[in-house]
Formats: sequence, structure tokens, C-alpha cells
Amino acid sequence: MKYLFASALLCTTLFVNAQDKFGDVFAKINADVQQNSKAYQTLKYETETIGHRLTGSTNGAKAEQYAFDLLKSYGCEVKFQPFEVESWARKTISVEIGNDKNNLTKMKAVTLAHSPVSADVTGEIVDAGNGLEADYQASPEKFKGKIALIYLGVLPGSPAGTKSLHRSEKTAIATKYGAIGVIIINTVKDGVLLTGTASVTGKLISIPAVCIGLEDGTALKEKIKSQPQIAHIAMTNFSGLIKARNVVATFKGTEWPKDKIVVGGHLDSWDLATGAIDNGIGSFAIMDMARTFKKLNLKTKRTVEFVLFMGEEQGLLGSKAYIDQAKKDKTLSQVKFMLNYDMTNDPKGFSTSRAEMKDLFTAWGADIVKIDTGFKNLFNAGAGLHSDHQPFMLEGIPTGGGFGGKLPNNSGPFYHSDGDSFKLVDEQELKNTVRYSAMLTYALANTPKIPVGVQGEEELRAFLESQNLKEPLSIAGEWRWK
Repeated sequence: MKYLFASALLCTTLFVNAQDKFGDVFAKINADVQQNSKAYQTLKYETETIGHRLTGSTNGAKAEQYAFDLLKSYGCEVKFQPFEVESWARKTISVEIGNDKNNLTKMKAVTLAHSPVSADVTGEIVDAGNGLEADYQASPEKFKGKIALIYLGVLPGSPAGTKSLHRSEKTAIATKYGAIGVIIINTVKDGVLLTGTASVTGKLISIPAVCIGLEDGTALKEKIKSQPQIAHIAMTNFSGLIKARNVVATFKGTEWPKDKIVVGGHLDSWDLATGAIDNGIGSFAIMDMARTFKKLNLKTKRTVEFVLFMGEEQGLLGSKAYIDQAKKDKTLSQVKFMLNYDMTNDPKGFSTSRAEMKDLFTAWGADIVKIDTGFKNLFNAGAGLHSDHQPFMLEGIPTGGGFGGKLPNNSGPFYHSDGDSFKLVDEQELKNTVRYSAMLTYALANTPKIPVGVQGEEELRAFLESQNLKEPLSIAGEWRWK
């Protein structure tokens, strides 16, 4: 058996090496990006002249047009993919807390997306710990009619192996147990406020949800231990149909034009800052990949679509619209792989939802190492949720992207916050994202055989269960199996 396994592994390795000779093209991509990349300067221009890119806003429309015009200026075949969806935007917010409902003190807070259009609630604050089902099940009755205080991640001192759910999933659980409001404590020091959606469906939730700073939240948790605390949450928000546009640049395949590689990332951002990290570094890297393909006149056997999605922050709206349109056009079966770039920076290897891609990805990575030893040829196989790969993955399409890099200049704490600005961006690390990702895209679009296909329903179900995604998908109402 050992001999047979070794022989099979050798045959696989020889096949990979024999089918793909991309080193010369990789070197051309590397030279062009290092010398001519425009990702850094175009992202700087966008953040300084347009600002945030909230879907449905005037700024969002300007960002869509800027991306379209930029890709057009590179000579790309580019189009808008318009869609109309229900969207959300914040208006007013007031959070007051204290032990006497007639003498409350204002606390700095930010509304979480998809909170009600209007809310005005007062109630006792009850500590829900990490906000998991287990935190409610011991005394489920005590949360009814109360305001749940929830830690965003995993509380220090939690048992080993404690899982961390998304803020939207934690809000859904609180609602299930009868809470009338949710206060989520951010995990970042110095009072940084984080936004994001509190809805698992992308629709309005029934209770108000807000985020407060780490220090305020920690102090509040301590006060609750000795004396009941009351919160008054009042807010107004906008919700209604808005128009937005994905931006798509297409490079038609020479041999299998109906086989498609989608390279996507979201162009939109929240409105608290300019979204340079989330997701400027991803979306502007994608546009620079397209520039490189056009500049070098790269030919691919499969069609490549570089797609800038809008509405990711408000519930993966643009990527869901892409899937819906492909179903209507009967072209979804053409999509053979999706690479997603969401806050990707300075990758050291490649990731994918499908472990079967390891031989190909690491073979291509070995060629990249010959060009730059800073690329460590790391490999990761696994699947997660809450970015634009998700709608593709739920159709059984293999997904992937960059892996192993770190966000620049300690920018992780400013994710979804009022501190996400261009000064956090590192120019060379952004170039690294462009060049390594352009190489991966070129290879994936040209390799004679991709060793994984689109999963059927039962295969997909088993895969998602193996990735521990049944629970969060069930909470979101997206688990379609009985």
C-alpha cells in the first residue's frame, strides 16, 4: 500500500509539473507590477477625493463610476451589473446607561446595521457573556424584555475551544431569547467603535443593536455584578430600495471561453471612515490585476472576470445579485472557480475551500518562490462565511484566494471602524497582493485540468457539515437541507 500511495503521489507531482510551465509569465507579471502598479496611487486618490463607499449613497455611486472609468482607461472590456436591493443607512443614535432610569449618562456608541428604522427602548442590562446559545440556556427567562450585553469575540478566560460567532448570529440568538435590545462590546482598546451588520439575512432586525468601546463595556460588566444597570437606546435609521452596480472586467478565454474564473472582492465600505483596508486593499488590488493582464496582453484558456461587488457590508448583496443574474442567464454552470480578495494583504501562500487543490497551488507557489523568497508557499484548505465567496460556495463552486499575510501597520483593530484610513496602507505589501494573485489567476485560467468541480447537493451538504458551517447557516436561514 505504501508503494502504491507513493507511486500515485509521484504521478500527481509529475502531472502537475508537466502540465504547467508558467514561470516565464510569472516573471513578466512580477516585473510589471513592481514597476508599474497603480493600486496604491489610485486607492489614495479614491479615499482622498471620494471618501467612503457606502452602497446606495452618492459616494458609493461615485466609487462605482471611478472603478468603471479606471478599468476602461486600462483598455479593459468593462460593464456595470446593476441591481436593486433593500439597503440600510444610519441616522441618529443615543445610548444612555446608569442605575437610575431617571438619571442616565450618555455613552459613546454606534448603531449596528439593519437595526430598526426607529427604536426607543429602555430595559435592564443582562450580561450574556459571549452571546452563544449556552450563555442563555442556563437561565433563558432572565433575558426576556431585557437588553443583552454581549462580547464581540471570545471573552478572555473562556473555556478552551469556545467558538466565536458573527455579531449577526449573536444578535439573532439574543432575539430568539426575548431580548429587546443588544449592546455589543468591541474587542479593541482605546474606545474604537466598530460597525457592521447585526442581521443574518440582510433584512431589518426587530430589535436595536449597538456597539460600545472595550473600556466602557468592561466597566459596565463590572457594574452589573454589584448593581442593576438600565439602558435607554433610541435611534433612527434609513431602510429602503437602493440602486447599486457591480463592476465587471472580462478577459475572454481562447480555448474554453464558457469556462469562467471569477476574481472578486467588494468595492463598498462602511461610512465611518474611507475603508482603505476594508476593502480598498482588496478591490484596488483586483483592478491592478486587470491592468496587468491588459498591459501584458495575457491570454488565458478560460475566461477571467474581475468583479468589484457592491453591498458586501450590508449582506453580500452584490455577490448574491451576481449569482441571481447568472441563474437567470443560465450561465452559473460556467463558473469553475472563485477567488475572493477581502482585506487580503501581502499573501505568503494560497488558500482554497478544496484540499484537492494543494498539489497545483503549491506547484505554482514553488515557481513564485523562485522569483521572490518572501513568498513562503503556504497552503490552507478550509471554508468560512461572511464575505463574497459565500454565495458562490453555497452553489458548490470551489473558492480560494491569498493566505498567510498580515494586515499592514497594525490595522486589524480598525476593521469596520472610524479609524480605517489610507495611512494604514503599505505600498509594497499591496503590490505583493497584486503580483502573487495575478499569477494565481493566470495559472488557474490556463491549467489544462482543474482537479475539483462544482459540488452537487449532497456532496455540498457533507462538505459544509465537515467545515462546521451547519449551525451558522441555520441561524442565517441559509441551511436548505432537512
